Amino acid sequence: MRVCLCIITIIFVFFVFSAFAQEHALFQDRDAYMADLVSKIKASTVSVGTYSFKDVPMTRFRGTGFAIEDGSRIVTNHHVVQAIKEKKRMFNLRIFHKNLPGKGVKAVLVAEDSFHDLAILEMTGKLPPLPMAANGTLKEGHQVAFTGFPIGFVLGLNATTHTGIVSAIAPVMLPSPHGSLIKGEMIKYLEHPWDIIQLDAVAFPGNSGSPVYRISTGQVVGVINKVFVKGKKEHVLKEPTGITYAVPVSFVRKLNGSIKD
Repeated sequence: MRVCLCIITIIFVFFVFSAFAQEHALFQDRDAYMADLVSKIKASTVSVGTYSFKDVPMTRFRGTGFAIEDGSRIVTNHHVVQAIKEKKRMFNLRIFHKNLPGKGVKAVLVAEDSFHDLAILEMTGKLPPLPMAANGTLKEGHQVAFTGFPIGFVLGLNATTHTGIVSAIAPVMLPSPHGSLIKGEMIKYLEHPWDIIQLDAVAFPGNSGSPVYRISTGQVVGVINKVFVKGKKEHVLKEPTGITYAVPVSFVRKLNGSIKD
């Protein structure tokens, strides 16, 4: 009887240890995969800003972007470029990356879509392009990540990565207290509705233009463009809401296709 109990105990311990070892190996594999994926994404993620020896500081950060096509085209948000336009600094537009010169490289605006908050720049030089997911492949619940520069150059040219899931894919709507205030931008959204991606990951204003990609495939599915902020913008760092929005990559593909070589 004791011999049987000993044998059963040994078998039980063996199976428990085997299961633990398999689970440990699985976690190691996941860690290695994620580390490799983040490294690849960072190689293609850039900072968009301006450079001028007359400015103090000379380098000014405006947002994030990422390489597509042959690696010379950079996707970012329209509002990132618009802020530079309004200050009449387009001549000083630069792309910054660890593998590019310290002063950045010149870039020009080649396509813009204010309605979907997208812009495509053409830069001097090339970086590894990111693959874009096919239309309609993203689903609610998919695990995603995004990489960018949430607090500008505070950490230097060191992009950071956040992970989460797609919490919703729903039509873009602007809140209005009552019908009499439905006008302007809201009318455009009502006349031409389109779906936006909601994430449960925390992003910050500097993340504008960051690539959102599926963890399982490494393919870009969207572009960070909005962060829900409580109260004043100053609250975003100490009171992040964790509600982030991204433009589907289908609009990037359409905008990119509009560029004539």
